[in-house]
Amino acid sequence: MKLDLLKKVLTISFMIIMFGSFALSAIYTYKLRKEGKEPVENEKLFHENPIIKNIYTADPAPFVYGDTLYLYTTHDEDELVNDFYTMNDWRCFSTKDMVNWEDHGVIFSLDDIGWADSRAWAPQAIERNGKFYLYCPVHKRNGGMAIAVGISDSPTGPFKDLGHPLVDEGDWNDIDPTVFIDDDGQAYLYFGNPELRYVKLNENMITYDKEVGVVKIPMTEEAFAKGSHDTGTSYGEGPWFYKKNDLYYMVYAAFGVGRQNEHLAYSTSTSPTGPWKYGGVLMTEEGGVFTNHPGICDFKGHSYLFYHTGDLPGGSLFHRSVCVAEFNYNEDGSINPIPKCDGVEKIK
Repeated sequence: MKLDLLKKVLTISFMIIMFGSFALSAIYTYKLRKEGKEPVENEKLFHENPIIKNIYTADPAPFVYGDTLYLYTTHDEDELVNDFYTMNDWRCFSTKDMVNWEDHGVIFSLDDIGWADSRAWAPQAIERNGKFYLYCPVHKRNGGMAIAVGISDSPTGPFKDLGHPLVDEGDWNDIDPTVFIDDDGQAYLYFGNPELRYVKLNENMITYDKEVGVVKIPMTEEAFAKGSHDTGTSYGEGPWFYKKNDLYYMVYAAFGVGRQNEHLAYSTSTSPTGPWKYGGVLMTEEGGVFTNHPGICDFKGHSYLFYHTGDLPGGSLFHRSVCVAEFNYNEDGSINPIPKCDGVEKIK
């Protein structure tokens, strides 16, 4: 009797999934025909979240280069060690249309970093002068957290370790680097949990201005709103720094008052170094896991927010999955809260 009931439940679940996929495809086909276009037979028109379905991925870092969007992620291992985040390598995926994704496999790992022993956490990549740089937080042997740099001639690696930490303050704050090159050529590397800090990178991208040193951003409620993290503000970790239309954005994982799970929030500034002004909630905690991590980019005229959930089978706070949502900016540069979604449509 129970077996028959289970079969019925599975059959109904499968039918719901198939109907949902059919409906989404039908909507996209309708939109194409309104534009005077016809869909190609058997063409994939919609990619359902999570983006990657064969492994657990987290901490998405999109990077647009030419006509391709590269997506760097961390990798949550199936088997946990000490019931904690077990992460040993970084992965890369790429797309030209947001629905067809190529898996480039492992592009950098702890095995490549002789001075590190664990915690291959949230990365970000950038290109300068024909070289590609992947900034990654790792646990230093007999130390705290530090920021490593992988260098490659290709966005898909393999990346080679710099040989020593770029940033190593001897504490646990040096995680989640985000990198940006401003219009005047000055590169910035922001990072930190629970404090937000930055360094001004030199043009070689593997050293920073030691005279300026590591700068600590004032952790005020005006900048990051009142919250429940260690600084008393909502800022938690996972900063994502970029610029759009002369406005600088700092998107981050946040802890609201009385909240245990992270939501996404953002602050803005007219200067790359602040002062920062809190902008609002970007994505709520609902439907997520303990952590979240933002990655934002513009690609072929569309704006995307990458984030992670626990939506894959077996998902949990230690087994996450990267997702994406399209969004729009308001005329004043503000961003309305972005709901977690089913996926995104194909673009040209």
